[in-house]
Amino acid sequence: MQELHDAPLAPLTTFRLGGPATRLLTATTDDEVIAAVREADETGTPLLLIGGGSNLVIGDKGFDGTALVIATRGFSLDGTTLELAAGEVWTDAVARTVEAGLAGIECLAGIPGSAGATPIQNVGAYGQEVSSTITEVVAYDRRTGDTVTLANEDCAFSYRHSRFKSDPERYVVLRVRFCLEDAEGLSAPLRYAETARALGVEPGDRVPLAQARETVLKLRAGKGMVLDPEDHDTWSAGSFFTNPILTDTDFETFRARVRDRLGDGVEPPAYPAGEGRTKTSAAWLIDKAGFTKGYGEGPARISTKHTLALTNRGSATTEDLLALAREVVAGVHEAFGITLVNEPVTVGVSL
Repeated sequence: MQELHDAPLAPLTTFRLGGPATRLLTATTDDEVIAAVREADETGTPLLLIGGGSNLVIGDKGFDGTALVIATRGFSLDGTTLELAAGEVWTDAVARTVEAGLAGIECLAGIPGSAGATPIQNVGAYGQEVSSTITEVVAYDRRTGDTVTLANEDCAFSYRHSRFKSDPERYVVLRVRFCLEDAEGLSAPLRYAETARALGVEPGDRVPLAQARETVLKLRAGKGMVLDPEDHDTWSAGSFFTNPILTDTDFETFRARVRDRLGDGVEPPAYPAGEGRTKTSAAWLIDKAGFTKGYGEGPARISTKHTLALTNRGSATTEDLLALAREVVAGVHEAFGITLVNEPVTVGVSL
């Protein structure tokens, strides 16, 4: 297991921000992951888990403890059953399932990060969420010291949330198992209107798998959501804020705020989110509150391609990024009475 001291963490994140870790370990097997976690727990050492670094905002002072990079590898297909090691690169795994002719995660192409992070956030995009195909998550339980297997129903999946996210100090994801679909080379039914429009079909239709994946990659790239070291719009964590989910009463109050601010003919985006609940668009809120694409004058700015991404233009600090995030949160709340919640995990800092 590789070990470094006073090691920079910024290069391990897609934001390219954050100070050093006192100690940095890189584990390439499940046993190494468990050994490192056990050591930290037994010695009372703070522990930071790092996968692809695409969902981390690390403070400028860094991390006083052990940072553990989970770099395990493993891709196994048995019929329609897929098992991924936590350290597998997610977008590469998606490409391989498409090549194998299996549907279910093709619209999650281009999402940066590792496979082990996908159940934690219940990663989703373009009408798909991993919770619809995950069957089991194998994890190390830090409370009991055992390796456990949690079935889908035990993971408490919801919008961008899970049991793992609600109790972040307990489980370390080691492997993720999925049940995909053999639809004779076709995608799962398309559930996202933008994807269907781009493909010239109707929602609910199926298209060739490769075509679905390529279309999603183009849509994501147009929004700066596919990593490119030469494009500062991709020096981000993707969507920085989650889409708010409101009760019916709160949504009606919100609609009234929209009419007061933008006029009687303006309706906010609204999507069903379960009984008595409606989801609206964080990107829409940010834009209508006056934070348009490219907003900002400092080294941290809103992406020029998508209002939901906050970006490092090359010389930002974490504090620069947080100052922009706080400005956006305050502006949206003042305009519409809704408090945006950050999606990335913050380390040593908070909004």
